[in-house]
Amino acid sequence: MLDHLVYGVPSLTAGIDSIERETGVRARLGGSHPGRGTHNALLSLGPGHYLEIIALDPAQSDVPDLLFPELRHLRVASLVSWAISVADIEDAREQAQAANLRLIGPLDGSRMRSDGSLLRWKTLRIAAPSFALVPFFIAWDKETIHPSQDSPSGCKLVSVEIQHTDPDRLRRLLGKLAGEVRITPGPRSRLMARIETPNGAVELG
Repeated sequence: MLDHLVYGVPSLTAGIDSIERETGVRARLGGSHPGRGTHNALLSLGPGHYLEIIALDPAQSDVPDLLFPELRHLRVASLVSWAISVADIEDAREQAQAANLRLIGPLDGSRMRSDGSLLRWKTLRIAAPSFALVPFFIAWDKETIHPSQDSPSGCKLVSVEIQHTDPDRLRRLLGKLAGEVRITPGPRSRLMARIETPNGAVELG
């Protein structure tokens, strides 16, 4: 199941303001990713889904292992990645390897919340074949409350689409992993989401 969408922004504060103007819901500051160079804010998109607004963290400079390297050169807010929720990260690793995917991880992740509690998760990233807009896998710690449950609510994810310059190859690569995500041909590769909000339907891309 699609877990969350990653919305890259040049400035976290400006990104939160922009999303609030579009949706009518203000995302809540999440926190920083220590050693990974980013900080975020979160917005629930209904049960099991959320939007992560993410930007470079000014408090962390010269981080070699940036969580999303494309943020270094980002000038316009856009969806830069998406995550698939899995119950068992090792099982996901075995399935991905069986599909001849070269992987990075599992990697431990954590983020300190403003209330002092710690969110924990594990991720698995596809290293090869290198391809635009492939997802990553995330397994949440059993003691961690999923962000869709306690992030500001009022929005609902309706659909997700990937327009891709090579849609057939991406379909073969992902197979059943694509789940509810539609893959269609397009002049450039881009990730798009349709969201129902208090302000009406909003499309992010």
